[in-house]
Amino acid sequence: MRAVITVIGKDMVGILARISGECAKFNVNVTEVTQSVLQDLFAMIMMADIQDLSVPFHAFSDTMQALGREMGLSVHVMHEDIFHSMHRV
Repeated sequence: MRAVITVIGKDMVGILARISGECAKFNVNVTEVTQSVLQDLFAMIMMADIQDLSVPFHAFSDTMQALGREMGLSVHVMHEDIFHSMHRV
């Protein structure tokens, strides 16, 4: 099982470290990362393996959103199944 994690906000030092560190606390393995900085806007998409997630998915998602608010970022976690369902024609 995988999840898509998106992060958007003002660029600052340590975003990748804080987000990936929080993932590690819940036994979430980040497998792919793409990020861009456009002027001062930071945007990142992560693919994460949630097979061994140590808490219910909704608790992980809520924690990541709270971390985003604390950092002044928008952090969204979406289960891969939902992502694929939304993008089928």
